[in-house]
Amino acid sequence: MLAKLRAWLLTAPLIVLITAVCGTVSWVLALADRSGRKPHRVAQIWARLLLAVSGVRVRVQGLENISPDGAYVFASNHLSLMDTPLVLANIPVQFRFLAKRSLYKVPFIGSHLNRAGHIPVEREDPRASLRTLAEAARVVRERGVSLLVFPEGSRSRGPLGEFKQGAAYIAIKAGVPLVPLAIRGTARILPAGSLTVRPGEALLRVGRPIPTAGFSPHEHRRLTALLRERVAELLDERAACAPA
Repeated sequence: MLAKLRAWLLTAPLIVLITAVCGTVSWVLALADRSGRKPHRVAQIWARLLLAVSGVRVRVQGLENISPDGAYVFASNHLSLMDTPLVLANIPVQFRFLAKRSLYKVPFIGSHLNRAGHIPVEREDPRASLRTLAEAARVVRERGVSLLVFPEGSRSRGPLGEFKQGAAYIAIKAGVPLVPLAIRGTARILPAGSLTVRPGEALLRVGRPIPTAGFSPHEHRRLTALLRERVAELLDERAACAPA
């Protein structure tokens, strides 16, 4: 226990320092680069450094299923605050997030999110949420960037939760493939409700893209069901242990 405490006392300041430096660089770059591409590259560097100093060993399977130049809607299960750095560090594609609108009111963070091209979402207002989904689809379609969505809506403490339909709706409206992602191991590395990062191994599996051509926006429920089925297959213990 004491050894773990000492390790954390050494790691925590490094995490804070890395976050502060990369956050400042990203914010400055966002002032000049409204496309968000340079801030995203800084975010990838931040994520890789964060995983490295935290002692997180990552296995990635299925990267051959996607193209670095492609535009997708990535949809993943959600276990931990470490999920976002895990995806950022290992998916070689420019993508943006759906971020809570309240974050845009936070000094420094809000202006950075806006300039970097992330998309504010109002969860409490269904009409505003629908407008957000349409705006997200427009950004993906017109800017040629991808989007990362956690369809469960919040971190899951148990089996795979029910999926909200936003990811499927955005992919259909944008006319881009929907890519299932599966994450394992991050719940042990950074449990929900904890700020203590534990060294360990995480697995990220990238599934085959699901084409959305032929789906109408009214069929987003059917596509959501298919997406959840694909993520569940990727999470299967036997599949996770199989070669990529």
